Amino acid sequence: MKRSILITLLIASFLGIFLYNAFEEVTPEEIDNAPDWLPIEEAMEMAQNDGRLLIIDIYEVGCQFCRAMNKDVYPAPSTRAVIDRDFHPVKINGNSEETITFMDEQMTQQAFANNLGLTAFPFTVIMDSEGNVIDSRRGYMGVQDLTQFMRNARDRAAGVTEG
Repeated sequence: MKRSILITLLIASFLGIFLYNAFEEVTPEEIDNAPDWLPIEEAMEMAQNDGRLLIIDIYEVGCQFCRAMNKDVYPAPSTRAVIDRDFHPVKINGNSEETITFMDEQMTQQAFANNLGLTAFPFTVIMDSEGNVIDSRRGYMGVQDLTQFMRNARDRAAGVTEG
């Protein structure tokens, strides 16, 4: 009898530790200096009022490169400086069935991402206030790559050509 209780306690302890670690792994952590991510409806409205562009980060839960950009790239001071000056940041879960409104049309986040040409995660899209895609890029971008990508898209939207 004592042996079965001991085995049960051991198994329960193991499961408790395992579940605790599993939940710690998937629980989103608060990231210092992260952009103030906006719902797309709100970002579009703000962009129509101030002329800034939207940067849309399309991610997948469980994507290691999405997590790396979220943790290391978006909060970087140089990235934040460009975002804060020229963009309204939006996050879209490319596999979510949650409904959003884009250009007065209801659709899932997944359908929105697919309509933008999603082929891999992460997928970054620069869009103007009218819903026109200025540029998009799939895959991980480091701080310098993302900052340059945003600046190029901003210049393209403004009609500036590189000399």
